Order: sequence, then C-alpha cells, then structure tokens
Amino acid sequence: MTLGDLLDKVRAYNPAAPLEVVERAYAFSAEVHRGQRRQSGEPYLTHPVQVAGIIADLRLDVPSVATGLLHDTVEDTLATLPQLEELFGQEIAGLVDGVTKIGQINVTSREEKQAENFRKMLLAMARDIRVILIKLADRTHNMRTLGHLRPDKQVEIAQETLDIYAPLAHRLGIYGMKSELEDNALRFLHPEVYYQLKRNVAKKKAERERYIREVLSVLERKLAEAGLDGAEVHGRPKHFFSIYQKMQAQNLLYDQIYDVIAFRIVVDSVSECYEALGVVHASWRPVPGRFKDYVAVPKTNGYQSLHTTVIGPYGERIEIQIRTREMHRVAEYGIAAHWRYKAPGTEGAQDSDQRFAWLRQMLEWQHHLSDPDEFLRTVKEDLFSEEVFVFTPKGDLLNFPVGSTVIDFAYRIHSEVGRHCAGARVNGKLVPLRYQLQSGDTVEIITTANQVPSKDWLKLVRTSRAKARIRAYIKSQQSQRSVAVGREILERDLGRHHLDLAKLRKDGTLTRVLEQLELSDEEALLADVGYGKLTGQQVLAKIFPEEELERRREQKESALQRLMRLVSRQPKSGVRVSGVEDMLVRFGKCCQPLPGERIAGFITRGRGVTVHAQDCPKVLETDPQRRVDVQWENGKGTPRAVRIEVTCVDRPGLLAAISKAISSTGTNIARAQVHALGDHKAQNTFELMVGSMDELNLVMRNLGRVRGVMKVHRVRE
Repeated sequence: MTLGDLLDKVRAYNPAAPLEVVERAYAFSAEVHRGQRRQSGEPYLTHPVQVAGIIADLRLDVPSVATGLLHDTVEDTLATLPQLEELFGQEIAGLVDGVTKIGQINVTSREEKQAENFRKMLLAMARDIRVILIKLADRTHNMRTLGHLRPDKQVEIAQETLDIYAPLAHRLGIYGMKSELEDNALRFLHPEVYYQLKRNVAKKKAERERYIREVLSVLERKLAEAGLDGAEVHGRPKHFFSIYQKMQAQNLLYDQIYDVIAFRIVVDSVSECYEALGVVHASWRPVPGRFKDYVAVPKTNGYQSLHTTVIGPYGERIEIQIRTREMHRVAEYGIAAHWRYKAPGTEGAQDSDQRFAWLRQMLEWQHHLSDPDEFLRTVKEDLFSEEVFVFTPKGDLLNFPVGSTVIDFAYRIHSEVGRHCAGARVNGKLVPLRYQLQSGDTVEIITTANQVPSKDWLKLVRTSRAKARIRAYIKSQQSQRSVAVGREILERDLGRHHLDLAKLRKDGTLTRVLEQLELSDEEALLADVGYGKLTGQQVLAKIFPEEELERRREQKESALQRLMRLVSRQPKSGVRVSGVEDMLVRFGKCCQPLPGERIAGFITRGRGVTVHAQDCPKVLETDPQRRVDVQWENGKGTPRAVRIEVTCVDRPGLLAAISKAISSTGTNIARAQVHALGDHKAQNTFELMVGSMDELNLVMRNLGRVRGVMKVHRVRE
C-alpha cells in the first residue's frame, strides 16, 4: 500500500479530512524507520502503513490513522513522546503513548508482569477506545505476516491472539477482524487441522458455489415476491475457526458438519427483517431451537441480527442472518461504527455508556483481584463468555455469562444481597442456589440473615464480581481463624520460656520483633503463625540473643529440629520452596504437575507444602495468604503418571500407529483404554510415565502428526 492508496481510503469515507496530518505522519515514520527491516526482509515502513490502512478500513478519524503510522516510533526508534507532541499535538501523542504502554503482552513472561500489562490495557481502553482499536489493527497485520518468525514465536503470538485479541475484537463487535485473527491463529497453533480444513473446503468449492447460487436465486425470487425488492442477499462459507470449534465441541468430522455455508439478508428497516424471516421460514423448514433474535435483544457489544437455521435444498442445513443496513455496518465495524467523542450528558452519550458497560465491569473487579493468576483467568473468562438475558422483578434487563446462577444475579443486585442469598423465585417458582439462569427468566432473590457464603459457592458462580466478593468473605473468615490459631500456638511456645504476648507488648520487644520480621502489626504476626508461614521458634529467635537460644536448644531439642530430621529423610521432590531445598513437599493429585510446568505452592498444616499446576482450579479456591514461592530445581524429575486422551478416526491400524508415536519418544505406556464412539470415531485414554513437561509436549506433538488423529489433550482429575 502506498501513501496515495491510504489517502484515497480516508478520503472515501471522510472527504473533509485534514489529510496533511497523515502525510506528515507518513514522512516522519519513513524518516525514523529508515534502514530498519522486518523479519520478512521488507522495509519496516510497510508495517505502519498497512496498520494505518486497516485503521482506515474501520473508518476511524484522522488522529487514529496518523497514530497507525507512528505507533512504533517511540518503541522502536529514537523518537520521543515530547517530540511527537510538538510535531503532531497532544491527542496523537497520547494515542501513541497508550499503544506503546500496552505494547507487548508476553504469555510466557511472569504472571505479575502479564497481569500488569492487562490492567494497563483496560485502563487505556477506558480512557480512549481508539487505543485498543489501533492495537487490534497492529495485531491483525502482525498475524498476516507471522510466517516469517521462528516457530516458537509463532505459537506464542498465535495463542496470545486467540486468548486476548480475538475476544476483544468480538467484545468490540468487529466480527470481520475477529474471524481473521482466529483463522490466522488456528493456522499456526494447529497447522495440520487448518490445512486439512482448507483442502476439504477447496475440494468442494465448485459444488458449494453452485449450491450458493441456487439458494441465492430462490431467496431473491421469494423476497421480491413478498415486496422486498431492495433486499441484498449474500452467501459465503463459514470461517475455518468456527468450523473447527464446531468439530471440537460436537466431536465431529468435517464431513459431518452440515451448516458450513452462511447466508445474509440485508434490508432497509427492522420491520422488513421480520418480513424476510417469515419468507425464509415459509420457504424452508426451520430447525427447532436454532432461532435467535438479537434485534429485539442486542448483544452487549451492540450487535443486532436475526439468526435462523433452516433445512434448505437437498436437505442441507443452512444458517441465515437477517439485518438492516445500519446493523450490518455495526457488525462490520463494531464500536468504530457508532463511537463518538461525547461528554457525559450529551446526545448519544447514554448509548455509548451502555456499549461500554462490560468494560466498566472489568475495570471495577480488576481493582479487587490482587492475585495475578485469578486476574488473568477472569479476564479470559469474561472476554469469551456467551450471554443470557434475564429480568429483575421491576422489568430491568440484565446480561450474564452462560452458566451463571441465581447467586451471580444476587451479587449483581448488591453485595449484601449476594452474601445472604438463600434461594430465588424464577418465573414465580422456587429454585435452589445452583439453578442456572436462562434467557427470559424473571428472577427474585430470597435472603436470610443467617445465610453466608461458603467455598462451594465458588463452584456455582460464573461472574467475576461474585467470585471476587465470595473469595473476599472466605479470606476474611480464614484470616480470623488463623489469628486465633496463631495466638494459641505462639502463647504455648512463649509459655515454655516463661513469656507471654502481654509482657512482650509492654516492654517493647514485640515492636522490635515485628520490625525485624517486616510485619505491620501483631495481627499479621499471629496470622502468619496460624497459617504456618512462621513458627514459634522463628519468633523466639528474634526475642533471644543467638547464644541464649543455642543454650536453650541444647537443653531441649525443639519440635522444629525433629521435623527437619524427618524432612531430611524424605526423598527429594525436585522442588525448591522459597529458596530452600528438601522441604516436605507433596503434589496435588488433582493436577499432578510436571517439571517445566508453571506451579504454585500452598502451606498445608501438618503436611508441608502442596504443589499444584498454576492453571489448576484448586489454586483459585485456596487462600492466597497460604501461597509460597516454589520453583523446579531442574528441568526433569522422577517419572509420574499422566493421562492423555486421543480422539481419532476408527480404522484398522491406527491404534498401532498411535502406540508407535508414543514409544518413539522413549515414553512408557502404563495403562491404555480404548473404545469406539460411533460415527467412525474412537477415543483412547493412555496413562504415560513422563518426567517433564517437555517430554509430554513431545509425545502430544508426535500424536498430532499421526494421520487420522483429530484431538489430543491432557486429562486432569
């Protein structure tokens, strides 16, 4: 793309645009990027120009297009923000700063750093939504040129795109960009699946095009007969990633996916949408349960359309979307189609507020989530979730992620209502706390004063708000119990030396001990002792001089020494706890972490430290105050049993090929279970003895290359 092409794009949707700013931004970017080249060997300038072109395709304003040209200047050249502000003004400099700050979100970096980058992204979006639109344009072009990077970087960036950027594009309603990001991510994460789909789609191209023409001909004729002469009708194959998702969700082969073609009818008004729907349903039989009315109840990102699936010609299922031209524009450009720079209270501001409600919710709960793992997992859950719409008794419409329960509803009303929620009336009938909300429900919460949250509630709720409030309550309760236990333990240990807390408090010794241990107050000390982070002996070591404590130790062996002798006899776990080797360590049976896998450790009273995989659900259910730093001592440990599940085509010889792929890595199969699923598919569960995450990944990659294998994944209890 040349500068002239870019200017023509902007001029096409904004004839009065001040293009001189774009020209100056192009000249500045060309100058500072002079001599730089991309991995492909192309001049670096091609990237910012393409990014600016994508921004122009979204029909954003001139400052956004100029920022697209300048977005890498501060990060990758000697240019500075003050320099940009002087040349292009505060607005463009602020946008460049916003894009630079959220720069790279490296999924392999430490969780704290990654979480901080996500927080910056949310805050940048809240200040100016153009920042994330520019970042999405940047990521879209990077994904188009990802093939020039190293394979490990390709996988890393593709996974990050699928986890964060594609869901963000969905949340912002930019469906064209979302589909492109997902398809490109699939190409690098599962190349064998992507290219197999591509071959399958290409194989039936002529047949599919003939079918599309036939359906379009029928639709155009029927709509014209109904007086809808202005209706536009289009047909296209579904995107690869959506086909892949359906195959995964329903465990189907490509030949078993029927509705791979989508049709769209675009009309002039809302009333014509419903008229067109009547024409479609009169022409072909609708599939029960496959009609969705997003016109009457739009999605939270502003998307509106009627969706229906019908049995078309030759018994083929076809999906048809019906929308107005304005709805189509919003579906194509998302938030960029209707976003305006409006102050609160001005015309259009209320509509904008509703569209940004999800962002405000994310900003609200991100302040309450200090644990990085919890924060990142919650971000992904909230971005990916499909929604249900329910009513309050007053008729207000609220949206929730699919799978939400009446507890989620109660916490949305008020924290106190959630805390004392004992049940609910849904559509006039009493339901239990585990009842999952369905679209159209009218919900009334029942509260009782003696009802309080329990850990079991965390398994029932889906929303971030409810999870954060429940965990905060449980944490406060556990903290109170820990203080009581810690007081009892410390008073007992101090009593053996004829001391007590009151005496230490009075003579100032307790203050000195708190300073040495870097604790804020007495309650923090007692809580650490109660949790097991500190022992009574460690506190005594701060009270008595070393010589005195040594003399007392010689007189009477401490409980801690006996424990350490016991620990020293334990076999090495391969895990270092807070920098100390050979602590009493056990591994969570729920996840069985492997060396090389990211792990988290938790103090378990009487049983040392329990180590879980970082993504184990138990990690989020356990009190963060009991967490300790744990690291693998080296990359390999004693082989442990790990279960994997392989879904494949049911044909002779494939089991032998799968077994060969496993044994070729030197991995032993401890147990195998094989059974047919029907529809020419089989499911195989293997228990393997592996010593590290690298070994497991090698096995899974080998299996993925076996022809006929559809899906390989690790099974956790």
